[in-house]
Amino acid sequence: MSHAWTQNILFLLLLLALAPPLGAFMAKVLEGERTFLHPVLGSLERGLLRLMGVQPDQEMGWAAYGWSITLLKLLGLGAVFLLMRTQAWLPLNPEHLGNVPADLSLNTAVSFATNTNWQAYAGETALSYLTQMLGLTVQNFLSAATGLAVLAALVRGIQRRSASGLGNAWVDVVRSVVYILLPLSFVFALVLVSQGVIQTLAPYVHTASGQVLALGPAASQVAIKMLGTNGGGFFGANAAHPFENSTPLSNFLQTLAILLIPAALCLTFGRMVKDRRQGWALLAGMTLMFVGALAVCTHAEVSGNPVLTRLGASQVASREPGLEQPGGNMEGKELRFGPGPSALWATATTAASSGSTNAALDSFTPLGGLVPLWLIQLGEVVFGGVGSGLYGMLMFALVAVFIGGLMVGRTPEYLGKKVEAFEMKMASLAILLPCAAVLLGTAASVLVPSAVASMSNPGPHGFSQVLYAWSSAANNNGSAFGGLAANTRFYDLGLATAMLLGRFGVIWPVLALAGSLVRKKHTPEGPGTLPTHTPLFVGVLVGVVLLVGALTFIPALALGPVAEQLALR
Repeated sequence: MSHAWTQNILFLLLLLALAPPLGAFMAKVLEGERTFLHPVLGSLERGLLRLMGVQPDQEMGWAAYGWSITLLKLLGLGAVFLLMRTQAWLPLNPEHLGNVPADLSLNTAVSFATNTNWQAYAGETALSYLTQMLGLTVQNFLSAATGLAVLAALVRGIQRRSASGLGNAWVDVVRSVVYILLPLSFVFALVLVSQGVIQTLAPYVHTASGQVLALGPAASQVAIKMLGTNGGGFFGANAAHPFENSTPLSNFLQTLAILLIPAALCLTFGRMVKDRRQGWALLAGMTLMFVGALAVCTHAEVSGNPVLTRLGASQVASREPGLEQPGGNMEGKELRFGPGPSALWATATTAASSGSTNAALDSFTPLGGLVPLWLIQLGEVVFGGVGSGLYGMLMFALVAVFIGGLMVGRTPEYLGKKVEAFEMKMASLAILLPCAAVLLGTAASVLVPSAVASMSNPGPHGFSQVLYAWSSAANNNGSAFGGLAANTRFYDLGLATAMLLGRFGVIWPVLALAGSLVRKKHTPEGPGTLPTHTPLFVGVLVGVVLLVGALTFIPALALGPVAEQLALR
């Protein structure tokens, strides 16, 4: 299936071509510079800040910045919870859907507040239009904006010299929404509507035969769902639903939108620290890991199921009448997409923290399913979520610098700031807390009888379902391996706890680290300084990321997808 590889190459070329101009624009926004959108949207920014009583030039220390972000998330969590618990009595509910149970409401509210967007429900049968728009879509904007804000604070901590402030959290969030997320989502929503993605407040269509055609304002939510690396679907089938993802072109553009902002932010970082080589080095490391993962996943899915191949079964998929092509592993795939685009989407959505899906990951080959699972477990740093992916990768960069500094017998430095014990402790916490949540949650799930009963498959595949669920929650991805009945009290509350730890257990150490760095003086480069823009450093950085993932999760992966793959031989 050569077209799958051709599409992969085209995807990478477009992504790398669009990243520089968008990265430059976002650097101007986060640094408070004037852009071409200010004449149009400047009054909106000023009005929002005035309404909030915020002075744009009022700086915050790391603790105040962290509490502001936490307060914003808690208010959003509470708002979504109340909307879900009262939607039966609120407007824009044409199907008269009832209130959502408390456990599921809490799980969903936490999920969307943390940019996880884990869904243990089908949107068209559980949520009203008002809940989808005022609750989930708003949180899609705010959760992505908080990721950008925390990244901006960390970059200022690295960039500034002997300062105390990291900027203003409220200003960073407002500017991220007004100048970056809102304009991009508006344009992208119009593009999606042109491809057949629906956007309407009309009630569902009930046919004479008793069938129900679910409608709703989907395009507006899908646009920010993709651009904000949120991933929560308007419908239960997510991007496999034709009203969310109608054509091969909409599928390609949505896949591109997942990684667009995360890739561009690498170059934003380079501009903000006044050394563009640093941004390109980080982008090179991410791209290198992404290409390797994409190659493995694509090969596994386009090659088909090896068991069926040995049995002589022919898998053929038809995209157009009279046009047949080798189908590869078509189980769980949409005929209008096929295995190639499905593998590309699965790799992109788990390299980022999107979690949206256009195919059933549960039906991927064991090796194909291993790729998205491992990408999540690396910490969502191979591009990663909006903002969160880059500040996660910077934690690994600090670890790489620390190791490199010890090897040459010099105090480690990153962009002129000494990396000492406190910074290493915070970076280690940010990296390891989600890992602990994954492993402890998975261990508890295989010991609790009610949790074991939620598995639809015994043996290695069932273990993979559970491992994927906890990996997805703790790393704020939100995609599901499928086949796991997760809407139980154990999983609703347990996964919600993992989501909170995966978000705030990273944000707070990152901000504490930024607060430490911003107070340090700049140290000029010397003969023993490890250059952090060279291919050598890119290799060290990639090695550290892969090494942490390997040492942490290979034993668990051996019990799941690896064992299942070996059983096919």
